Amino acid sequence: MEKLFMAFFLALMISYILTPYAKKLAYKIGAVDVPKDNRRVHTKPIPRMGGLAIYVAFALTALIMLPINRSFIGILIGATLITIIGIIDDVKQISAKYKLLVQIIAAVIVVYSGVSIKYISVPFLETGISFGQYSGIVTIFWIIGITNAVNLIDGLDGLAAGVSVIASVTLAIVAYTHGQVGVAMLLIILAGGAVGFLPYNFNPAEIFMGDTGSLLIGFLLASVSIEGVIKSATTIAVAIPVLALGVPVFDTAFAIARRLVNKRPIMEADKGHLHHKLLDYGLSQRQTVLTLYFISMVLGGSAVYISDTSKTTAYLVLLTIGLLIVLGALRLGLVEKTSERKANS
Repeated sequence: MEKLFMAFFLALMISYILTPYAKKLAYKIGAVDVPKDNRRVHTKPIPRMGGLAIYVAFALTALIMLPINRSFIGILIGATLITIIGIIDDVKQISAKYKLLVQIIAAVIVVYSGVSIKYISVPFLETGISFGQYSGIVTIFWIIGITNAVNLIDGLDGLAAGVSVIASVTLAIVAYTHGQVGVAMLLIILAGGAVGFLPYNFNPAEIFMGDTGSLLIGFLLASVSIEGVIKSATTIAVAIPVLALGVPVFDTAFAIARRLVNKRPIMEADKGHLHHKLLDYGLSQRQTVLTLYFISMVLGGSAVYISDTSKTTAYLVLLTIGLLIVLGALRLGLVEKTSERKANS
């Protein structure tokens, strides 16, 4: 436990110290977010690429605190590729297909290093699902899905960073209580790096994490959760990371459904995300972010609770949460059919 606290504060301090330098570098190389459309909430140019500080904090702290093994090297190499493509995108705004290609390569490297989803237990089914020869493909889809889900919620000051901290701590607690100390260490280090960045990113933000940060954090959460709770013997193992990452996962799911309902391209950006809806209800940026932090903590607490309770109780919790999520989505209109003009506004 002492080592976990040491790792957290080391990553926090490295990220906190390096973020101002990332800010200067962002201005120097042109990694600046200039608001050009009405989807953006900020009104003045803000440097991005703050995720570089999180990457350095994570990599340095992990190399200092953890033994080197094949899976760790695979995750670190993949994270490095994701960071590089994120930096390029923050400077040049490259095509989504090139970002996807690099994400696939990074995910393949993780799978090659021995990290894969071979079997999962599924809620409400007595037997789980064994993926056999398709485990690599399933793993790649999981990593790419979570990576982009975190990227999609990075729309308000401090939102992606704070939600990621809550998810990381949640998964770390579950991993630690199940004896997966190395996995817990990686997650705590990631949380520390994000916390060190947050003072500069909370509203009003001095710097954004950019794709450098949101893609990196999503990639690490996806990859490390495979090594941890997804491999757990618990019958609801698959539900734990989904709940821990509930805000980005469900927001992305509803975004896909919304675009299908409106016959729009799945990758097309819109203003129908959860944080946009809360802003439309009259909440300020800070109130919206704090509301989503609270939702994340409730979902995270539920994930920790069901990881160590009876099967029946876990199922009741999952059913209750599922019902509340559907009702909330309907109330906020997260999957509503909109006119073409409104969809493009």
